[in-house]
Amino acid sequence: MNYRSMSRSEQMEELQKQQANLEVLKAKGLKLDMSRGKPGKAQLDLVSDILTVLTDPADCIVDGTDVRNYGILAGLPAAKALFADVLGCKPEECFIGGTASLTLMYDTIAKAYTHGLLHSEKPWCKLDKVKFLCPAPGYDRHFKITESFGFELITVEMTPDGPDMDQVEELVKDPEVKGIWCVPKYSNPDGIIYSEETIRRFAHLKPAAPDFVLMWDNAYCVHEFDGDYVPFPDIISLCREAGNPDMVFEYASTSKITFPGAGISVMAASEANQKYMQKLLGIQMISYDKVNQLRHVKYLKNKEGTIAVMKKHAGVLGPKFKMVLDTLEREIAPLGIAEWQKPKGGYFVSVNTMDGIAKRTLALCKEAGVVMTSAGATFPYGKDPRDRNIRVAPSLPPVSELEQAMEVFCVSMKIAALEKLLTE
Repeated sequence: MNYRSMSRSEQMEELQKQQANLEVLKAKGLKLDMSRGKPGKAQLDLVSDILTVLTDPADCIVDGTDVRNYGILAGLPAAKALFADVLGCKPEECFIGGTASLTLMYDTIAKAYTHGLLHSEKPWCKLDKVKFLCPAPGYDRHFKITESFGFELITVEMTPDGPDMDQVEELVKDPEVKGIWCVPKYSNPDGIIYSEETIRRFAHLKPAAPDFVLMWDNAYCVHEFDGDYVPFPDIISLCREAGNPDMVFEYASTSKITFPGAGISVMAASEANQKYMQKLLGIQMISYDKVNQLRHVKYLKNKEGTIAVMKKHAGVLGPKFKMVLDTLEREIAPLGIAEWQKPKGGYFVSVNTMDGIAKRTLALCKEAGVVMTSAGATFPYGKDPRDRNIRVAPSLPPVSELEQAMEVFCVSMKIAALEKLLTE
């Protein structure tokens, strides 16, 4: 029943049917939130035993240091070793932050703006123009950071292997291009894993700007929900071997491993970058929460322990993603009005509707009580040139609510598609 092959009268009849279906759904008074990739209550419950790993004041003394007190700007050595094990870099290349790696990313861009990076000729605020590359669909909060500093955002097309590297290699010839946002594993929202060739080309980039920076947000580095853990290259070592030791800043966190509201994060970079950045960071702060760092070290222990925790999360997330993908396959695939990625990890399903109906689809969803990430949010400036990409975040609602939300989503998309086809 491909909508495009229907006659006009058949399309009108189908539209009336789906409009009636939506009215029934509206009458349910739903209030469902699928706007962000938040872990659900079941996921938070399964890691809540982290709260009891520190019970004795004596546990807070580590290598002669009382973690309850001031000091150790870069973080506990044990926490640095934990993240180094997960990422494949060196402990001395790690700086341990608080709950959100986004804060560390913002700090990096802010320091570049006010002071410049290690190889900057001058602070970026002193430049006539700063341009930043934004692979899209991508993470809206990344784009908002660089937009907030007045940078010109340049869209780079995403491919099944990651950002279009021909485009990237051409754009970095411009000295005004100062960096690029990257989510190399289970990209937000497409769930793409960058190919080894793409990562190698990133490491070997020859930007015109001496202070060009890879903002390497490895947010989903251990976040499989279908299948075994997928290894990934250490971008810091690759850049060093390619003669670009200071070009990359890598970020990760425990936000979707333990508690999003009480996790720890990391900024990994060359030792030269760490020395420079910590000199600046030491002026604004004493240290992040070392008690929480110790709690995570005791709970996760190492990479193996971290992957074991993620297996538990997969038991909760896997059925949710399967339900979303099965629903799309059953309700939307035969109609020829959308296509989507089928990720095995990360936190999103990226749906591309037929051109021009994403905003209308989500407006109809909202009328029926289902809130999703705004259409266009996955593109710089919030503007999807084809008005088609929608980021579905299945993690927060329980399966019963998710089923209702997906019913609303599919009916809304059908209505939006039929309305569009009837105007063509």
